[in-house]
Amino acid sequence: MSSSDGSGTRGPYAKGVQRRKEILDRTLDVVASKGIDGTSLRAIGEAIGVSHAALRHYFDSREALLLEVLRERDAESTRRLDGVDGVLNRMAGAADHNVSVPGLVTMYTTLLATSVEPGNETSRAFFAERFEIARADLAGQLRDELQASGRHSDADLDQVASLIIAAFDGLQVQWLLDRSVDIAGTLRLLERVL
Repeated sequence: MSSSDGSGTRGPYAKGVQRRKEILDRTLDVVASKGIDGTSLRAIGEAIGVSHAALRHYFDSREALLLEVLRERDAESTRRLDGVDGVLNRMAGAADHNVSVPGLVTMYTTLLATSVEPGNETSRAFFAERFEIARADLAGQLRDELQASGRHSDADLDQVASLIIAAFDGLQVQWLLDRSVDIAGTLRLLERVL
């Protein structure tokens, strides 16, 4: 039996899925307004009207919650940009969206920076896997684009993918410090250079 909303779920499970989504959606607002250092799991719960115990039911730690927000935003970005032609066009589209959500860029950058510190193994594993998947995906897309256009490149496309990711993340940091930095425009320049 399915629910009346057509989701195929019903009862407590559907409510739990919806509640978890609400927590993820609202957490970014809390981080954006209070900063990442001012957001303990308890503070996030209080700000969004969820008990600490209820929040712990869904997420083991603040780090787990924040990383899940990033996972959800990555999936959302992938859906939003599906069908956009060109690797760097998709990345420029992601950049255009990210500048409309500065709290997301701040959270991503902060979590990435702290992932290299001892004691942040969950974040380290998340980002290591995220970069590995992104490099492989980008290199594959670049190969497909070259093949479709009949062009050939002697460049190591895995290294080109690493360069593109480094440019994207570095431009986001520059933008956090100086909002006049044009992330999308610079990525489009990178496409012309490559």
